[in-house]
Amino acid sequence: MANSGSKKAAKTVGRYVDPQSRGRITKKKEVHAGDHSPSWFGWLLLDLMLFGVIVITLNYLQVLPGSTSSWYLVLGLVSLFGAFYLATRYR
Repeated sequence: MANSGSKKAAKTVGRYVDPQSRGRITKKKEVHAGDHSPSWFGWLLLDLMLFGVIVITLNYLQVLPGSTSSWYLVLGLVSLFGAFYLATRYR
């Protein structure tokens, strides 16, 4: 059988090359005390979500004053969107 190509190419083909030698490793980020959300952050997130669901539900059940109003729906949706925004920032 004929020798095809250089020896260097033949040595690296099909062999494991560790990520450090290739330069493809991401260094871990150091954990600091300020990297975590405060303890009240999760409770605020849950409260906003629960408040939004309750307001929208009570609006459709016509329990809130002023009968059914689109402003109650807006209030509930803003509360829910605020909760989802906070959820993306939670650490």
